[in-house]
Amino acid sequence: SITTQPKFRMNIGNQCCVFLSIFLCISICLGEDYDLDDKTGLGRSFDGIGGLSGGGATSRLLVNYAEPYRSQILDYLFKPTFGASLQILKVEIGGDAQTTDGTEPSHMHYEDDENYFRGYEWWLMKEAKKRNPNITLIGLPWAFPGWVGNGENWPYSFPDITASYVVSWILGAKQYHDLDIDYVGIWNERSFNSKYIKLLRYTLDKSGLERVKIIASDNLWEPISSVVIADKELQDAVEILGVHYPGTNTVPEALKTGKKLWSSEDYSTFNDNVGGGCWARILNQNYVNGKMTATISWNLVSSYYEDLPFERDGLMTAKEPWSGNYVVESPIWITAHTTQFTEPGWTYLQTVGHFTHGGSYVALTDERGNLTIITETMTHDHSVCIRPPLPSYDVTAQNVTFHLKGTFASISELQVWHSKRLHFILRCPWSFSIELDVDEVYTFTTVRNGQRGSYPDPPPSAPFPKSYKDDFDVSGNPYFSEAPNFADQTGVFEYFTNQTDPGPHVSTLRQVVTQRPVTWVADADQTISVIGDYQWQDLMVSCDIYMESVHTGGVFIAVRVNKGGGVVRSTRGVFLWVYADGTYKVTNDLNGMTVLAEGMSGTRARVWYTLTLTVKGNYASADLDGYPLWKNAVLWEPRHGWAAMGTSSFELAQFDNFAIEALA
Repeated sequence: SITTQPKFRMNIGNQCCVFLSIFLCISICLGEDYDLDDKTGLGRSFDGIGGLSGGGATSRLLVNYAEPYRSQILDYLFKPTFGASLQILKVEIGGDAQTTDGTEPSHMHYEDDENYFRGYEWWLMKEAKKRNPNITLIGLPWAFPGWVGNGENWPYSFPDITASYVVSWILGAKQYHDLDIDYVGIWNERSFNSKYIKLLRYTLDKSGLERVKIIASDNLWEPISSVVIADKELQDAVEILGVHYPGTNTVPEALKTGKKLWSSEDYSTFNDNVGGGCWARILNQNYVNGKMTATISWNLVSSYYEDLPFERDGLMTAKEPWSGNYVVESPIWITAHTTQFTEPGWTYLQTVGHFTHGGSYVALTDERGNLTIITETMTHDHSVCIRPPLPSYDVTAQNVTFHLKGTFASISELQVWHSKRLHFILRCPWSFSIELDVDEVYTFTTVRNGQRGSYPDPPPSAPFPKSYKDDFDVSGNPYFSEAPNFADQTGVFEYFTNQTDPGPHVSTLRQVVTQRPVTWVADADQTISVIGDYQWQDLMVSCDIYMESVHTGGVFIAVRVNKGGGVVRSTRGVFLWVYADGTYKVTNDLNGMTVLAEGMSGTRARVWYTLTLTVKGNYASADLDGYPLWKNAVLWEPRHGWAAMGTSSFELAQFDNFAIEALA
């Protein structure tokens, strides 16, 4: 008999997931046969499925959600047997630099500076641990504050400085947040550095962090695989060989090392149903093809402005804290096919592989009688990932029969989770048959506690408010060191309490990065933080500003800012600049090459001023402390974009009483 349990129905786009019970009995089996057997031994140990917050600033808007929506999103990500039930959380060790969609603040802006309450990654790790105490935590630096490079745009010229910097973050996680970091990654797109890896291992051990393991090179299979084989000291230092976007394949040298192999960054694909198909295919085939025992999605949650690079490349979408709207996307439930019915420490069977007519299957056991089988039949066009290119292949509907052998022969009942729709199941002695259509995922399991977590629908989607104000009162945002909804693109803007001059500007937002960071992205020469609705056209922005650099100070406010992320240095818009030398200018670009107007402002450092910039149609005008600086500067492009503020270089400056009025 077949018993359906419709209360477990799960939406995946226009698809659904249903649990039902299969009672195995005697019958005649037809179709292709596949054995699931442990009598000849087992495969590699499963290490988990995870998500990546960072690389960069991809969870930026999540912390600004009001309750209960913020906790609901976190439950869909981390709560066991509820949604994605993630088993790994990897976060960026902030480096004050642009690393894809924004900057994340460092715990050490300067050599003599330490603060372990900046940014949102501490908060996120604690929320993940609250829901799943067994979740694996990983930290990886994508970039570093400028002082770490000691004048060079390279973090490994002074490996002792870099190692101490990274280890201080791990120690701070424990001391200030009671977080035990399990792994630390080493990444740089140019190469890996053997000397640094060994020194990092030594520094970890000397600091009492022997349990913290190293993932390297957290980029490519080679040359590290070959070097690990030849270098015993390096082999002892590295626990995991991690790779980014492997296309489900490994290389012979990596297998020869005997190390655990992880896809330590993968997916990076728009989270519609094709993205769900990509994720389903690689979760199975990373092991079937490449013997990778963990896969980590970049990114965890698409919680950054949609018009920044790689929009919606997350397991779910949460980009509107002002409305409370979020969307539980297809990849959340695809993840659940594995994570709700396995745990790290389970073991893959050796008898896993590809179906004759396309698709793949894996099977895992806890070696205590439990068995979980996951099948996928994703067609090429339904499972293309953003990278690498996917060769052509065919998948057709097929009937398959699984024969349970070895210790599994005594299993009499399996739960089934189906991603699409139900098919007839033919029951056989110690085996079962299933007709697999294309673009389906099934989980067959002895684990009975899987479920679909659900909450009432969140509020409807809504654009950013047309009228918006922030006086940067630090007491109003206890979780995060940066103001709600601002997305720092170069530099770091964080709350600052003026204890020496407790006047009307006692609590401000301060740009704190004073040296170009060590980074793989070409950060702009200016610092900039964006906010608002990318579709805004006619807008009035005002802000109180305070330049701290006496001779070289300069700040701006801007509208119609049309680029962010790694290409922010080429952004255009309308930028109103004032300088400590008493001048102003209006430019059509961030780097100040296209000047629309300029003149004398009388501004100087260490004095508060109020700037107002208004753009309507093809005309722009500005006021300084209520007095016109100029009127009707003519501009043609861009036609829309974010509001922004920033500084003319890496310098200290303060901002207060920021306000926006959208005029159209």
